[in-house]
Amino acid sequence: MEARRVWTVLGICSAVAFAATLGLPLIGSSSISYTQAWAGVEPDHAILFEVRLPRVLLSMLTGGALALGGVLFQALLRDALATPYTLGVSAGASFGAVLAISLGMQSIWMSSMAGAAITLFIVLGVAMDRRGLSPFTLLLAGVTINSICMAGIVFLHSFATFGQSFAIARWLMGGVESVSMSTLSWLAACVLPLALFCFSTARDWNLIAVGDEWAAARGVNTGRTLMAGYIIGSILTGAVTALTGPIGFVGLIVPHAIRLGFGADHRLLAPASFLIGAVFLAVCDTIARVALAPAEVPVGVITSLVGGPVFIWILRTR
Repeated sequence: MEARRVWTVLGICSAVAFAATLGLPLIGSSSISYTQAWAGVEPDHAILFEVRLPRVLLSMLTGGALALGGVLFQALLRDALATPYTLGVSAGASFGAVLAISLGMQSIWMSSMAGAAITLFIVLGVAMDRRGLSPFTLLLAGVTINSICMAGIVFLHSFATFGQSFAIARWLMGGVESVSMSTLSWLAACVLPLALFCFSTARDWNLIAVGDEWAAARGVNTGRTLMAGYIIGSILTGAVTALTGPIGFVGLIVPHAIRLGFGADHRLLAPASFLIGAVFLAVCDTIARVALAPAEVPVGVITSLVGGPVFIWILRTR
């Protein structure tokens, strides 16, 4: 793909993401003004900087991380149906969160992160051998650990009280809520450097997507690249899942939509998926909070209801 076309498409995607960042916080049950918010006039200031803007930024970081995780796992496993949740890290994060709710712990996100980290190391330990990391063994190990974690979630849920059961069900549906700027800061510090690293190694992923032997013959350290891809994708998935719960469909639909529209070159696919995934989830979350206001629809429902028909239309037209 020509470099000029890559930069043109990325420029358009960046402009769309920037417009979404500025425009989506203005949408809600009550109208606000940037001028009054910046001047400190209430309630505009509190609504913008304490409620809507943090929520939009969280949804954009989450959507971008999940879409990029989908790109990595689809290339790593060479499986068109791979998602950020295929290799068990999300299930481990969910098990950690459910365990925290069942024990009455306050720091659910910390327990969720711990569950994701433990799952990451278990899957790596099972999939590694003297020859390195095998994508096939990694897939089998991830699916197996995923099943074990889901069984643990069902077990804990069956012994939960009514209040705990409601909290568990609500968390497992996934949702974006307003968080503090400090939380957003550490999440951005985790997600953005990893995303930039993936963008810089796009050539290697183009070769890995074809095959390990093909990549190795062209100078790619396949073992190190596969290891880095799994760890980075798992960290991205675990970090956002700890804050939002599992949100499906983003890591599957966005990479495929970009491929259908612009091809499979990872120099464009990875950053474009990150940007469009961010916009997609932010738009879906905006719909989720205003469609039935003051009640909210779980954003995972919106991603499926909105994204599914759009993706089918793309498949048919492309």
